[in-house]
Amino acid sequence: MKIPVIKKLVETATIAQLRAAEDALLEEKTLEITVDGDDEGEQLTHILAAIEILHAMQHNGLDFISALRAYSQRVRTSIS
Repeated sequence: MKIPVIKKLVETATIAQLRAAEDALLEEKTLEITVDGDDEGEQLTHILAAIEILHAMQHNGLDFISALRAYSQRVRTSIS
């Protein structure tokens, strides 16, 4: 998970575009937006993180840093 990639997606893509990219990636089709990542798994991680962060920003009124922090905390909790 690379924070700069997630930040770029949050700043440049809509949730609809990110969901379309998720679907395209899962169906092994060409993505309509650019998603950096070392492989498809990392690309998917970046897409899902951006969707969740954008959702938190739009529905909970959080800024990017707060939404990112909440997302990162959930990831750390699920890993441990």
